[in-house]
Amino acid sequence: MTFDTIESKFNERCLTVRRTIHARADKLFDAWTQPALLTKWWGPAHATCPSAEVDLRVGGHYKIANQMEDNTIIWISGIFEVIERPYQLVYTWLVDESEATSERVHVFFEPREDATEVIIVHEGIESQALLESHNHGWEGCLVGLINLLSNDANSTDQNQ
Repeated sequence: MTFDTIESKFNERCLTVRRTIHARADKLFDAWTQPALLTKWWGPAHATCPSAEVDLRVGGHYKIANQMEDNTIIWISGIFEVIERPYQLVYTWLVDESEATSERVHVFFEPREDATEVIIVHEGIESQALLESHNHGWEGCLVGLINLLSNDANSTDQNQ
């Protein structure tokens, strides 16, 4: 299933962030789902990811730490609902295991010639302020992902 086939099901409380990245879908999927790679790129600008746990199966849990500039850690956790390697992930999203209703994230990895378009749809966002915060976070994550893959490509080129 592609983003274009289900785009109309999302409502106004959704954030959609898109970025075309010069990498294969399987490389991007692995970077999104392997803890050793996640910790290298995940997080908004000026944050790091000191810890990531991923049980990549439908019903499996994940838990990711965002360490902010002031050293506070925000934990993001959830459950995988859909895994279609290397094209799609759907998972719930809960910050600091709060009692709030969990949100849902859809990540699509859509091949485009020599690149992949990564489309993130974050739904169930309760306020405009939170939507803007998530937008900042996802934009930072995508920059980190691009930087990781650029560094990997450069080190591969240098080793050849």
